[in-house]
Amino acid sequence: MTKPEMSYFSQEDILHLRISDEAEANSFELSPKITAELNEKVELIGIEIVNASVFVRDAILEGVQARVLNLVSAGGPGGGGAGPRP
Repeated sequence: MTKPEMSYFSQEDILHLRISDEAEANSFELSPKITAELNEKVELIGIEIVNASVFVRDAILEGVQARVLNLVSAGGPGGGGAGPRP
């Protein structure tokens, strides 16, 4: 495999990122909804995310919120760091 592949299984709401074509020898839970898949050399070959639609939505919202907060605190567009305008 030359590049990672992503598959989404809509009925189960599972997102699978495959990094390598190697056989899975083991896996472990990174969090209740994220599983890391490993080869025989204990190298990461894939990631499975359960309830993926919520995970992706939350990750995007957190990223956007962090950028907005950075802009406001830095005095960027609409900001100024002094709170709401009258």
